[in-house]
Amino acid sequence: MVREFHDRLRGRVREESGRDTEPTAGVIDSQSVKADAVVGADSRGFDGGKLVNGRKRHVVVDTLGLLLGVMVTAADIGDRAAAKVLLERVTDAHHRLELVWADGGYTGSLVKHCLSALALVLAIVKRSDDMRGFVVLPKRWIVERLFAHLMRSRRLVRDFERSTSSAEAMIYWSMTMIMTRRLARSRSARG
Repeated sequence: MVREFHDRLRGRVREESGRDTEPTAGVIDSQSVKADAVVGADSRGFDGGKLVNGRKRHVVVDTLGLLLGVMVTAADIGDRAAAKVLLERVTDAHHRLELVWADGGYTGSLVKHCLSALALVLAIVKRSDDMRGFVVLPKRWIVERLFAHLMRSRRLVRDFERSTSSAEAMIYWSMTMIMTRRLARSRSARG
């Protein structure tokens, strides 16, 4: 029910922005977050790359930064393995999706799998080797902005939920609040 409400609201925000309700492009990424003590050992893991003991949030957003799909896993689950499942869910729900941008962690057989099984182009946006320090990468900033919005929700700074489905619902609720504010702002600006 939370997801259905979220999806209807996302359609309204896209229409207000002059877009079609169904997106054709998106961006995928993941975020590792620490888990609270209530999170069971069966749904928590250790992300060796970021040195985080907890869970990982895998998200797909459209080009406006609106959530298309989320999957919460243990932090030790690889990005490619989770992306395979998440992208199947997202393409089942959003039939017009044709292109998804991703970072270098999604290379390999996933690119071929997306093209052959899902009819989806997975475009890898790589950081060049000669760049130093922080550099904004094309299209990748969209999903990073979503993570920044999520971190403004106090309940999402760390994972406090016992089940992964509850953690996903909290992300949908947070995005619902963001979209509601966006709609209210656009209406007050008009009149």
